[in-house]
Amino acid sequence: QVQLVESGGGSVQPGGSLRLSCAASGNIYSSHCMGWFRQAPGKEREGVAGIYIGGGRTYYADSVKGRFTISHDNAKNTVYLQMNSLKPEDTAMYYCAAKFGCGDSWSAGYAYNYWGQGTQVTVSS
Repeated sequence: QVQLVESGGGSVQPGGSLRLSCAASGNIYSSHCMGWFRQAPGKEREGVAGIYIGGGRTYYADSVKGRFTISHDNAKNTVYLQMNSLKPEDTAMYYCAAKFGCGDSWSAGYAYNYWGQGTQVTVSS
């Protein structure tokens, strides 16, 4: 069993930065893939970034490449999402999730077994 708890959301002006954290407890293995997803009101859930715990390979949606960075701290069993140059269209509830294996399926939310409760990010002037 894996428990995930997100934190770090908030309100920021366009161009600002936020760092989201996802603290994991339970059995997180090197074969796990950790993903960040977001969902805005009236929109479908979108995969934002993913990281393969074992090898550190990272994956990003085109909409956030060059602005967001996903990372993992093994000692703290925590996944981070550093978000820079934030735009109003980044406004959404952000969730972290875990599953076995990454690869091309990293953004397929249905494949993830464990989800956090979400943290709200609002980008507005």
